[in-house]
Amino acid sequence: MFAILEPYTVSFFGHRQINSALQLEETLEQIISQLLQTKEYVEFLVGRDGAFDLLVSATVKRCKKKYGEHNSALVWVLPYSTAELRDNEDAFSRYYDEIEICEEAALRHYKSAFQVRNRKMVDRSDLVIFYVARKSGGAYQTMKYAKRTGTTLINLGKID
Repeated sequence: MFAILEPYTVSFFGHRQINSALQLEETLEQIISQLLQTKEYVEFLVGRDGAFDLLVSATVKRCKKKYGEHNSALVWVLPYSTAELRDNEDAFSRYYDEIEICEEAALRHYKSAFQVRNRKMVDRSDLVIFYVARKSGGAYQTMKYAKRTGTTLINLGKID
């Protein structure tokens, strides 16, 4: 009989613009490397909405190459289908291990879809890693939600 492997799920949220990218990247690499070495299977959930998201995806890809691709998945979670996805689906499918559209968010008005998607990602996560450096924006609102739900979180930003 086979045991069903429960993934350890990690979500990432941050501001569109980041400061100290090199230092942030080094910290992310340490965290991601430790997760890949200590967890049986890690599911990394990311958006593609700004500099932090792109930095996270690149760091996850680099760490997977170093420690192996066998025990993790890099999953791009969208709030709804976009022209960018439709026009570049082959390239995105080669870069990300999985691409998901959050059904609940896709049914909502586009202005609220991102927050719905973010909350669904938090709800499914064992750990949420933030780069929040100011008390405004979607990442900050998502961090407040994660705190209210008691989800384990790390904030790599310093709030003003």
